[in-house]
Amino acid sequence: MSLSSFKNPATYHLLSYGTLIGSTLFQSFVSGIIAFRVLPRPQFSTLQKHTFPVYFTLQTITPLAMLLTYPRGASSLLPFLSSSPAIRTATDSLSSWLIGTMFVTALVNWVYIGPKTTEVMGLRKHQETRDGKKSYDAGPHSKEMQELNKRFGVLHGVSSLVNMVGLGAMIWYAGVLGQGLRL
Repeated sequence: MSLSSFKNPATYHLLSYGTLIGSTLFQSFVSGIIAFRVLPRPQFSTLQKHTFPVYFTLQTITPLAMLLTYPRGASSLLPFLSSSPAIRTATDSLSSWLIGTMFVTALVNWVYIGPKTTEVMGLRKHQETRDGKKSYDAGPHSKEMQELNKRFGVLHGVSSLVNMVGLGAMIWYAGVLGQGLRL
């Protein structure tokens, strides 16, 4: 291998994909779980509140980098980018759907679900002060806290589901990339 491979966009495509799937797997199945188990609830919430915007930003930017460094050119994925579009293959079509899914799921978490979840966390914190009881303490809870806990649970669940859809696209894309390897 020579350093000239770093002039090839495919190198950056693979680096972007590796960063995306690696960070997603680590955050979803290692870091978040360990933090939940070892940190007291308030510190865990503070950590997640500051980690998720960075995580969702990275998840949104890396599919864009993958698009721009697609080995057959971005116009293979998005023909409208070129005045003379390349001939699209079935792999190009599938790749555009998978990379698009990765991008959209991350974007939705970054700009909508994540901020809404953080907003509900703040409202729960204020309600804890009013109620004199933590949102995660054993019940009974005030009606307001019950509603906030339900909203938080729904948002957290939707965010997790959206994240898993994105992860599914990433794993499927690994198969697409694997088909292209010549060993």
